[in-house]
Amino acid sequence: MTAIWKLKKFNQLTTDEMYQLLSLRTAVFVVEQNCPYQELDGKDQVAQHLWLENDKGELMALCRLLPQGISFNEASIGRVLVNPEFRGQNLGRGLIDKALEVLKENGEAAVTIEAQYYLRDFYASFGFVENSEPFYEDDIKHVNMILNF
Repeated sequence: MTAIWKLKKFNQLTTDEMYQLLSLRTAVFVVEQNCPYQELDGKDQVAQHLWLENDKGELMALCRLLPQGISFNEASIGRVLVNPEFRGQNLGRGLIDKALEVLKENGEAAVTIEAQYYLRDFYASFGFVENSEPFYEDDIKHVNMILNF
């Protein structure tokens, strides 16, 4: 199976692409995690959307990249997920590697994330360090982490 990375700004997305992105995000963050929250937060319009798509057009992994000053003083990576149908293939690691590559190419000096607490060791393996106390967001434990390039 062939897979390809796609990176688009909001105004470059087709309606089908946006629907697929939002549908998968809702399936994972709202339904799977049983967490009713406002998925559409007004940040998609300023984000770059990064995803891995297979040759059948299925989304395998995705995230959004936000510029400085939107969620944090630094650039950020958010809405990180691997499609449940494709888990166990190290796609999350590939996704973060690709996201960091794009942010470096964008000239960013640092990246901050709001990581689910149980994933902090995963993000630390990329060089992220915790820079907040743990906190709850929508009843899920999180911690802020930063990576300086």
